[in-house]
Amino acid sequence: MYALRPNAPKGEQKQLTTDNGQSAAIKESSDELNPPVAVPTDKIAPRKRRTIADYFALAFATCGVGYFPIAPGTMGSLVGVGLYLSIWTGIDRVLTSNALAKRLTAQYVFTPQLACMLVVIFLLTMAGIWAATCAEKALRKKDPSVVVIDEVAGQMIALLSGPFWLHTWWSIISAFLLFRLFDIWKPYPIRRLERLESGLGIMADDVLAGAYALIVNSVLISAYLLLFPK
Repeated sequence: MYALRPNAPKGEQKQLTTDNGQSAAIKESSDELNPPVAVPTDKIAPRKRRTIADYFALAFATCGVGYFPIAPGTMGSLVGVGLYLSIWTGIDRVLTSNALAKRLTAQYVFTPQLACMLVVIFLLTMAGIWAATCAEKALRKKDPSVVVIDEVAGQMIALLSGPFWLHTWWSIISAFLLFRLFDIWKPYPIRRLERLESGLGIMADDVLAGAYALIVNSVLISAYLLLFPK
C-alpha cells in the first residue's frame, strides 16, 4: 500500500510512503488512458539547480504542447504529423526537381527521401533521450506527462509507411490512429521498455509503438493498392 506523505513541501511532486516506510514518487504518463503509478524515489535523480541546458531540454522535450491540459500525448502526436509532413514535403520538392532536371526515375526520389527521413528520426530520437533525461531530473518526476518528444518520434516512425499519394492520403490518418492505439494499449513488449532508465525508457516504448503502427499501416496501404489498382 502507498500513502501520501503529509509534509511534502508546497510545489513539489506528490510523495508517497509504503507500509514499510519506503519513500516513493508518482510515475506520470502522457497517455490519456494510462494512469500514474508509484515508483521508488531512488529511481529518480536528485534535484539540482536548473541550468540553461535544462530549460532548453524542457522546451525540446515538451515541444510546445506538453503543458496542454487535455491529452498532451495526442497533441505531441499531432506535432509529429506536422513535422514529418513539413520535412517530407521539403525533401520531396528538392529531390523531384533534381530528378526532373536529370531525367532520373522515381527511385532517385523515394530512396534518398526515405534515407533522409530515417536520419532525421534517428537524430530526433537521440536528442529526445537526452532531453527526456534532463526533464526527468529537472522536474523530479519519473516519465513526466509534459514530456511528449517520445510521441513526436514514435508518430514520425509510423508515418514512414508513406508515400502519401493522392489516393492514399488516408494513410496519414490511419498512421496517426494506429500509433495512438499502440501507444495507449502498449502490447508486449512495449510496456516492459518503460522500465529502462530515464530518457531511454521514455523514448523506447513509443519508438516500438511507432514501429508496430508502421507495420500495420504498411500492410493496409499495400492491401488497398493491390485490391484497388489505379
